[in-house]
Amino acid sequence: MTPVLTTKKEATHPRTIETLDVIKRFMLEMSEINSRLEELHKLSGKALGISRPQWMILIALFDLEKSRGLPVNVVAKLLHVDSSFVTTQSKLLEQKGLLRRTRLRVDVRVVKMSLTAKARRSLTSLAEQFRAVCKLVFEGFNEDGLAAFTANLVSVNKRLQTISLRIATEFDSSNSGRAPAKSPR
Repeated sequence: MTPVLTTKKEATHPRTIETLDVIKRFMLEMSEINSRLEELHKLSGKALGISRPQWMILIALFDLEKSRGLPVNVVAKLLHVDSSFVTTQSKLLEQKGLLRRTRLRVDVRVVKMSLTAKARRSLTSLAEQFRAVCKLVFEGFNEDGLAAFTANLVSVNKRLQTISLRIATEFDSSNSGRAPAKSPR
């Protein structure tokens, strides 16, 4: 057996090192899960002849709009993208006959998006396939266990958001007193 070399600090805090390894593994697994989900969204979009971001817009509307439509800014916030991106993509979806865009009469700056009957039929058909995939992926999870796991993920996500904001704020404040870097010519 090869001896394990540890530093004095590691020897006094072995559980911290073990936990760090678990945290690294967790982060790598989450990254891999994200990649797999991205791949599934891309393939689902491909089935309709659209891009992954366009698929995400349709899914947001399918899940939330309840036939009244959703404003562009609401979908943008939900997908963590800029409203101008959703506007551009929704216009392409409208050209494909999958989405309707209407301006509010009371405020013409607000555009609401809703699914067309064609999009609803396609998404309803794909929803059956999605349920089958979910059943396979989450086999062995009971509803309570999955709910608890999801609550833990939500908690981790909120902490990551808080930390990201804090780091971004600290970075901005530490760079505010500096002269901008000169660009190479």
